Amino acid sequence: MIDPPAVARRTREVSEAVKAAELEDFYRDLHRHPELAFQEHRTAGRLAARLRAAGYAVTEGVARTGVVGVLSNGDGPVVWLRGDMDALPVREATGLPYASSVDAVMHACGHDLHVTWLAGAAEALAAARATWSGTLVVIGQPAEESGGGAGAMVADGLHERFPRPDVLFGQHVAPGPAGFYPHTPGLTMSAADDIDVVVHGVGGHGSRPESTVDPVVTAAYVVTRLQTVVAREVAAKESAVLTVGQFHAGTKHNIIPGEARLALNLRSQNAAVRERVLTAVRRIVEGECAAAGCPLPPEVTVHPGYPNTVNDAALDGEIAAAHRALFGDHTVFDFGPAMGSEDFSLLAPEGVPYDYWYVTSTPAPVWDAAPGEELAEKFGNVPGNHSPLFAPDPAVLLPGVQTLIAAALTRLAT
Repeated sequence: MIDPPAVARRTREVSEAVKAAELEDFYRDLHRHPELAFQEHRTAGRLAARLRAAGYAVTEGVARTGVVGVLSNGDGPVVWLRGDMDALPVREATGLPYASSVDAVMHACGHDLHVTWLAGAAEALAAARATWSGTLVVIGQPAEESGGGAGAMVADGLHERFPRPDVLFGQHVAPGPAGFYPHTPGLTMSAADDIDVVVHGVGGHGSRPESTVDPVVTAAYVVTRLQTVVAREVAAKESAVLTVGQFHAGTKHNIIPGEARLALNLRSQNAAVRERVLTAVRRIVEGECAAAGCPLPPEVTVHPGYPNTVNDAALDGEIAAAHRALFGDHTVFDFGPAMGSEDFSLLAPEGVPYDYWYVTSTPAPVWDAAPGEELAEKFGNVPGNHSPLFAPDPAVLLPGVQTLIAAALTRLAT
């Protein structure tokens, strides 16, 4: 069993080496220079340089742009810390003085914070290596947003080329009043699947629809009917979200196209619900196409993406206790499983426990000005992840470093 007050005390001592102003400069630089999935060359280079300077053996180019730093410091457990690096194809609208300099690309999910936290924790723990023993492995992961980064690192030998972990830790910035550290034991994030649908019609002139089979109308019926799946086929006690994210058809005003394409996304929290929704999607698409007299059967292709993220409950309890001792009992709470998804869990070799938590980051003036009286109301009225207005408070830089340090120190030998 860990001693939470002792972990908190050691964390404060270790984090004294963190230079807050310099860390904020690093964060602002990353925010100004966002890079999309598997294009994080500059970000990876900046992280790798900091790790080398701190004494880590650094490997670059893991899964194209991934970075792995290893600090071997005597006998003891092997701890992996992970931060993802990629940005999103979003045009920033924050008006920040350090806003993105790349057109239509933005760190709208806060991965610039994740890299900064990772670098700060890695440097502080390296500076304090006389106080602990074991091996620290720091992972800068590419392409979380595309869903391929973690799997690509594993395919590139992450589990074979580097010391096998005894434990894996990660965290994510989230909306909410800055200064809270939500933890959820067990299921904490949902699985995600992408579904591509192709509706085949018969194209022709817009003046003669009777000579065509209009795939736009058919696909529109599919979109409307899909809204009933969760409402009428998933039990109230279960959770699922089915989203139509894209609808593509046609090239000109007066041409009925030959096909229409839909892109769907499914979030689910157990295998039975997932299969029921996928079955319903196929049935609805096939049924609407048959009703319209489409000349060919539709194509429905499922692309499994993120798995469920399921924290080791005992491990999560220990890390949550350390964070309570560090920041105060009121700062750590369980808000239950989220519908968001992550590929973080794929980094853990089979049988290795992991823990993943959140750091809330909404600036106090933004939170106070948000409409609503209750937490849930205000939460829905502040800019969240993937919003062009997402602007975390830099005040969370040091606490986010300390959360990682505390987690590592619960395992590294003293």
